[in-house]
Amino acid sequence: MPVTEERQHLYYELIDSLLQCPNGKEPEVLEANVELIDGDLVNTMMQVASGFAHQGNEDGARFLVFIARELSIQLGLYPDLSQISTEPVSEGISEKE
Repeated sequence: MPVTEERQHLYYELIDSLLQCPNGKEPEVLEANVELIDGDLVNTMMQVASGFAHQGNEDGARFLVFIARELSIQLGLYPDLSQISTEPVSEGISEKE
C-alpha cells in the first residue's frame, strides 16, 4: 500500500523531532509516535539520511541510519546476524571426483 502524502508528512515531522530532541530523549519521541513506526518510516529515514550525506551533513546521516537500523531490528526487518552460521561455505560440500 503506497504511503499517503499526509503520512509521509508525519514521517518527516517525526524525523525532524528526532533531530531536534535533546540527546537521549529519542526513545521518548519514538514512544510518543509509536503509530508511525513501520517499514515506511525506516525507508523515509534512509532517504533523508542519504540526502544529508550528499549535502555533507555526515552527523545527521549517521544519526538517522543508526535510528533506522535500530527500528529495523525491532520491527524484524533487519537480519539477526548472531543467528547466522560462521562456518565457511565450503564446509559440508563434497568435492566432485
